[in-house]
Amino acid sequence: MTVLFPALHTAPAKPALRFGDRTLGYAELAGVAGALAHDLRSRAPGRVAVWATAGMETSVAVVAALLAGVPAIPVNPKIGERELAHIVADSEPALVLTEPGANLPAALDALPRKDVTLTGTAGELPEEPGDEAPALIVYTSGTTGPPKGAVLPRRAIASTLDALEDAWQWTADDVLVHALPLFHVHGLILGILGPLRRGGTVHHIGRFSTEAIARELGGEATMMFGVPTMYHRIAGEVNASGELARALRGARLLVSGSAALPVRDHRLITAATGQQVIERYGMTETLMNTSVRADGERRPGTVGVPLPGVRLRLVDDDGRTIETSDGETVGEIQVRGPNLFSGYLNRPDATAEAFDDGWFRTGDMATRDADGYVRIVGRKATDLIKSGGYKIGAGEIENALLEHPGVAEVAVTGEPDEDLGERIVAWIVADGEPPAERELTDHVAKLLSPHKRPRIVRYLDSLPRNDMGKVLKRSLDA
Repeated sequence: MTVLFPALHTAPAKPALRFGDRTLGYAELAGVAGALAHDLRSRAPGRVAVWATAGMETSVAVVAALLAGVPAIPVNPKIGERELAHIVADSEPALVLTEPGANLPAALDALPRKDVTLTGTAGELPEEPGDEAPALIVYTSGTTGPPKGAVLPRRAIASTLDALEDAWQWTADDVLVHALPLFHVHGLILGILGPLRRGGTVHHIGRFSTEAIARELGGEATMMFGVPTMYHRIAGEVNASGELARALRGARLLVSGSAALPVRDHRLITAATGQQVIERYGMTETLMNTSVRADGERRPGTVGVPLPGVRLRLVDDDGRTIETSDGETVGEIQVRGPNLFSGYLNRPDATAEAFDDGWFRTGDMATRDADGYVRIVGRKATDLIKSGGYKIGAGEIENALLEHPGVAEVAVTGEPDEDLGERIVAWIVADGEPPAERELTDHVAKLLSPHKRPRIVRYLDSLPRNDMGKVLKRSLDA
């Protein structure tokens, strides 16, 4: 049996969680989360929904559920009615945990409700269940149908956080700052449970701002977690803000995830601060698979090497393992290891389809260098373009276009073409006056290869994105 949060038992005299001006030390967190855990056990619910606002109460609720051995279902507060109705019907929570005063939508308001307060003492903490016991049920984005609930066992959470301890040299002395939502793997598991498992501290700043990041990293914070939209804002302001540059320069580790960070933003941040942002790669179903190591080469545009305990392979269209590691051959990433989920809730068919003889099919396409560094080129369904007999990753073209001074944002997709099979389409948000289409296509052909140039350029005022900053390519209309 793995104890997920050893520091709750030893209660070091230090802050565990800080949200704004509210702080809970380890002894206080053990008291309030432990008391709630005992209450959940006495109610004997099968599962609990957590109204996952970005606040202290969400963190306490999830920790309490994990202590009690009750599977928790984090719910996005911005969720739509239809998606929420599906999640509630599928997961059948017996109770909803929420911050006091929250107005819940009808599907959750119909459930028994427990307001999470920051008072209480626990005495002894409950005995935690076995490693394979379900810990969290996190619903996927549902891009190909209704969302599926990925059942994450305690084993997966512990193994992925311990692998990151090794890769990032993460210790109890680290203070993490972030502004990520708490209904997702990145913000909740890495950003809240990660520091608590290490016995460290997390500062959640609420709404992201470069001013808040500068203040935190200029003070106690040693690490920052963010998504590319956050680092893009940092890259755009760091040259003009000496305070921001100094704060970033003093950070021990800057980590970007949930989507690819453009190489241009890497370079701007490094040029202004000397810092190199590291990237990692994970999914809801697998938690973390790879990362650039804190003590390794920080190679922009890559997601590093497989984490300890994770096995990774690339396979071709016929399902054969690609043996070459030449940095050019594209294949689908498949992984196996203790970081994997148990399966999709109520969906044995989808679970079986997701695996290939024990290997999880990620749907992500990548190349692999001779020294093991992985470079994601995009999703198999939306980012791998088959044009003129070539397999082309959208991400490579996007990075090339972002090097053009007239391009602020870009997404690259493929659309059917009678001659080529698929033609490359670039969706451009211009920085000022839109560059001419020919200028952009020639720019790509010069940096990459002629067959990778966009055949069509379309201009937009903005790109559609989800809460984690990922571009919603399926929302781009031809």
